[in-house]
Amino acid sequence: MPNVPPGREKKYRPHPFSWVPAEGQRHASDDQRPAGGWPDDTEVTTLCSQQVRASTGDLAWLWPTCAACNTEARKLAGFPAADLR
Repeated sequence: MPNVPPGREKKYRPHPFSWVPAEGQRHASDDQRPAGGWPDDTEVTTLCSQQVRASTGDLAWLWPTCAACNTEARKLAGFPAADLR
């Protein structure tokens, strides 16, 4: 295995998207997530086709999930909304 500079190791990403709190909701994005998470005010394109600015903090992660992002994220993860029970 070749030597990889510190900070350049491949990060575990189980799905081709990540969640980002922004503008009062938890959105999903397939933008490349920065190491350590989304910094405040980073512009992100969401799976619901919006341009939003990321928010940080414990409360932001408790915001409701964007329904359109959830639908698209579930499709990408192989669990369509019809699988909800």
